[in-house]
Amino acid sequence: MARIQWYFDFISPYAYLQSTRLGDLAKDNEIECVPVLFAGLLNHWGQKGPAEVPPKKIFAFRQCVWRAGRDGIPYHTPPKHPFNPLRALRLSIAMKNDVDVVQSIFRTIWVDGNLPDDDAGWAAMQAAVGLDDGDARVADPVVKAGLLKNGDDAVAAGVFGVPTYRVGDELFWGDDCLEMVQDYLHNPGLFEDDDMRRVETMTPSAERK
Repeated sequence: MARIQWYFDFISPYAYLQSTRLGDLAKDNEIECVPVLFAGLLNHWGQKGPAEVPPKKIFAFRQCVWRAGRDGIPYHTPPKHPFNPLRALRLSIAMKNDVDVVQSIFRTIWVDGNLPDDDAGWAAMQAAVGLDDGDARVADPVVKAGLLKNGDDAVAAGVFGVPTYRVGDELFWGDDCLEMVQDYLHNPGLFEDDDMRRVETMTPSAERK
């Protein structure tokens, strides 16, 4: 049994899609859900999020609708995006990042269309996880510090996007990496191949100005 950390932000539709398949790994492994602020990762690595590039945003959301339909995953594009996910992320931490709670929060956003930065959506989100004191819980300094630490730890581990699985020191990014994780778990020497090793030392022959 391996210990797998799963880094996510509720703002990501790809993280939602992947969240519905956590059970595929949880059957034989220990899954630790780790909420992080995606914007913090983008700021650290100097990237733009998909929703900040207009044509990429359109494609990404179309792809998510298509993939959800293909895989039979309940999905409904929320009324606004990007939104501020802070309350949802802190709520997850306040509730010990329980996988059922995490999946419930994802569903309130990506199925029911409730947003954590909208008062009515926030109320619906609290109701979905059985709370009536969410404001107090997410205001707890320990909870706030926990989210900051998650972000710092993620950056230190090299996490650059969500969703990301971490198995030992290896990172697996993106909704489409589940099969790669499964292969790695069955074959820990997967990255010992010459081509795999060469990637680690590859240097550029040109740089973007």
